[in-house]
Amino acid sequence: MNIAKSLLVVEDAPEVRQMLEQILRLNGYDVATAQNGIEALAAIQKQRPELIVTDILMPKMDGFSLIYRLRTDAKTRNIPVVFLTATYVSADDKDFASTIGATRFLQKPIDTHDFLEIIVELLNQPKAEVPAPPKEAEFFEKYEARLEAKLAEKKSQIARAQQLLGPLPPGERPSFEAIIRQSQQELQMVEVELQQVHQYVKRRTKQ
Repeated sequence: MNIAKSLLVVEDAPEVRQMLEQILRLNGYDVATAQNGIEALAAIQKQRPELIVTDILMPKMDGFSLIYRLRTDAKTRNIPVVFLTATYVSADDKDFASTIGATRFLQKPIDTHDFLEIIVELLNQPKAEVPAPPKEAEFFEKYEARLEAKLAEKKSQIARAQQLLGPLPPGERPSFEAIIRQSQQELQMVEVELQQVHQYVKRRTKQ
């Protein structure tokens, strides 16, 4: 009898989290879920997954911070991690994700077939030693740069959408308003994460 391989899905959007959980369960996997990096670390303490699928932009602890924590702990360093994101999609974002230890990087919306193929490939390939992550100072320097770039991008995106909203007829406004609300929520999450990074760096500098 085959034992189902255990996976952890980390995603703050309930509908996406439930969709990923259902897809994986229907394909025979044992799936645990978490809404953010903090919950993910707690879940890993209870049961070490064989693979982690995580979003990047999440409240409390995002995917970048989560994977850095995983890669600096010998017990979790070699767990494959698949990043899923609709926000951090630039070449610099992908390079940073690779530098800190992401195994694969997929852009939302995902193709279910490709997603499942990657899961099978990562679970079945020989376990490889993951290189040590960058030093803490280097990590926070690059992390801060990614957050600041994303903050500027979100502000620009919101400004453009608000300009386009003005002359639109009433029937077309709801979709633009939804885009603006979503972007504003994402902007707030990035702002909070950036503030936390600034505070942490300041504390470390004083030590």
